Amino acid sequence: MTPTTPAPVTPSPVQLMDQLAQAAAGYYRAFATVAAERGLTLMQGKMLSLLRRPMPMRTLADLLACDASNVTGIVDRLEARGLARREVDPADRRIKNVVLTEQGEETVRAIRAELMSSLTGLEQLDDEERRTFQELLVRVFPLVG
Repeated sequence: MTPTTPAPVTPSPVQLMDQLAQAAAGYYRAFATVAAERGLTLMQGKMLSLLRRPMPMRTLADLLACDASNVTGIVDRLEARGLARREVDPADRRIKNVVLTEQGEETVRAIRAELMSSLTGLEQLDDEERRTFQELLVRVFPLVG
């Protein structure tokens, strides 16, 4: 009699949700550690990483799931360190956009590089696996894509 490999068990949506929560927690633990090495809180690091383009403070509050007054304090501290600045939106002078400074851009690059060196699983995926992973993320979280 030859041993047979049991068919893989399909995880339930609840199991996937729990696994996703564990993965997110692991990512943010690593992110918080890397940010702290640069004297940043987790929220300051998250805000810097969101600023790929100038962004209104209200949008940042929505993305960070926090009150606008919290964003004001975070931006104040990032400005004091020379990592970000506020600019008046050219289309609507009532809106203040937050923009990375050159030093802020360098900080984001350094954080991402260190994260990539410690979280090597993404680099182990081939091109097709990365495309599939991205497609699945967009299906599960359509607003992220």
